[in-house]
Amino acid sequence: MSSISAIAVSGMVAATRRLEVSASNVANLETTGALPAADGTVPAGAPRAYAPLRVNQTESAGGGTQTTVSTVTPSSIAISDPQAPFANQDGEVAAPNVDISQEMINQMIASYSFAANADVMKADDGMTKTLIDTMA
Repeated sequence: MSSISAIAVSGMVAATRRLEVSASNVANLETTGALPAADGTVPAGAPRAYAPLRVNQTESAGGGTQTTVSTVTPSSIAISDPQAPFANQDGEVAAPNVDISQEMINQMIASYSFAANADVMKADDGMTKTLIDTMA
């Protein structure tokens, strides 16, 4: 595999990771839990709200890109849900700090990035084929 294709593959892997993380955030958008205390603990037996994730993308030393996944800070926001069995005395629960419009943008970026890197791989393959045909 050429270095160009290796760089494109790393971009495709990063785009896939971005899409997976965004899909997880959207799927767990309504996974609420008990509001944490000031020290971050929740009452015993109470559920925790989903902690949304974010992808951090950096360049690799030899070319290409790599990703790491971290938790969004703050990971939850207070919303009103007095019917929840784990709501506090004010009727509030913790909800994941997910911005659905930003998640849709992240999914579009992942899609375009994956497609662009796939096109780079196709172009590299075509150039290699042309070079081999020229030398034959």
